Amino acid sequence: MNKHLNTTMVLNLFDGTANPNTNGTAELSAEMKTFYSDYLIDLAEPELIHDQFGQKHPIPQNGGKTIEFRQFDPLPEATQALTEGVTPDGQSMSVKSVTATVRQYGGYVTLSDMLLLTAVDNNLVQATKIVASQAGRTLDTITREVLNAGTVVQFAAGQVDSRDALYYTSKEDNCNLTVEAVKKAVRFLETQDAPKIDGCYVGIIHPNCKYDLMSDPDWKHPHQYVDTSNIYRNEIGELYGVRFVQSSRAKVFRGENLAADSRTLKVNGSGVSAATSIPFDGGSVEKNALVGRMVRIGNTLTQVTANTTNTLTVADPVTAANDTVIYPGEGGSAGQDVYSTLILGAEAYGVTEVSGGGLRHIVKQLGSSGTADPLDQRASCGWKATRVAEILVPQYLVRIESTASA
Repeated sequence: MNKHLNTTMVLNLFDGTANPNTNGTAELSAEMKTFYSDYLIDLAEPELIHDQFGQKHPIPQNGGKTIEFRQFDPLPEATQALTEGVTPDGQSMSVKSVTATVRQYGGYVTLSDMLLLTAVDNNLVQATKIVASQAGRTLDTITREVLNAGTVVQFAAGQVDSRDALYYTSKEDNCNLTVEAVKKAVRFLETQDAPKIDGCYVGIIHPNCKYDLMSDPDWKHPHQYVDTSNIYRNEIGELYGVRFVQSSRAKVFRGENLAADSRTLKVNGSGVSAATSIPFDGGSVEKNALVGRMVRIGNTLTQVTANTTNTLTVADPVTAANDTVIYPGEGGSAGQDVYSTLILGAEAYGVTEVSGGGLRHIVKQLGSSGTADPLDQRASCGWKATRVAEILVPQYLVRIESTASA
């Protein structure tokens, strides 16, 4: 199980007012419930790009908090010839189970009586749009993080062998996403006999990486290869047997700025030799603000264990000259953004359904809180979702990490 499935996500409660009481009896009419609930799901689903291609599993009703995904192993080849008149031994199906713990997520906004009374806009509709967007982005992020924890990783087209070595020097010298990288990912999936989705593999790609692929002469736009009624959400084109869908929320590996006023720092003084205490300047840094961060100093990628306003203490010995740039170490070789492009086959992962109780729209009208809101001053609009995502067959999912054109 991916370890972050057990991480509790805390969502902001908007407006800062007291929480509405959930024990009240005043509710929307059935017609309004249906309208607004469908509206929230319709608005949330366009954010769920990473959910599109997983096995969909309903939320277990009264079945505890654990969901079980099942994998059936293929039967071995039957190469032994049959003997005339003799019934051969049968074979048993072999099944593996992958379990994951479902968790709830949610958020809401409060609406005052004066806002509902005096505002020109339909604020319940506007609130539904806001919380639907939050729900969609939250659920998409949960699935995205699970997929990006996959174990099959390819660094660009193979120029380097680690994320922190990925580089972008110029348009001619870089580790951008290329056709060659896509071909290698497809080759790997084919060697694993990864099943295709509607005849192709699928790629989830960031807009910045799309730019680097679409100039290839073999790039096809959706209307050139598929009935427009069967286009995936956000589908942008096909290349070498991969149908690409675009998401601005595709994973980007990027370290935050090292200083409040600078992305990078510099080694200060005459330089260091095999040292773990590194004097620096070039930006404003609060004491211990960088603890736990990865930094690249010269040829060394290391973790910060302590810092003052002008000195880093790092885990590994560093040798570097004066004015050597200190880069954030969570991305590429010079602190550059590293983009994840997921190339996947069918059955690679599973997710819980959004419909059927997986995502609920919850509206509390003025007066629904009883004595907790004695003057009927607060209404609320929120959402609650039960969610888990899990990689089922790791070798059916390739993560290509690359830089992108500036």
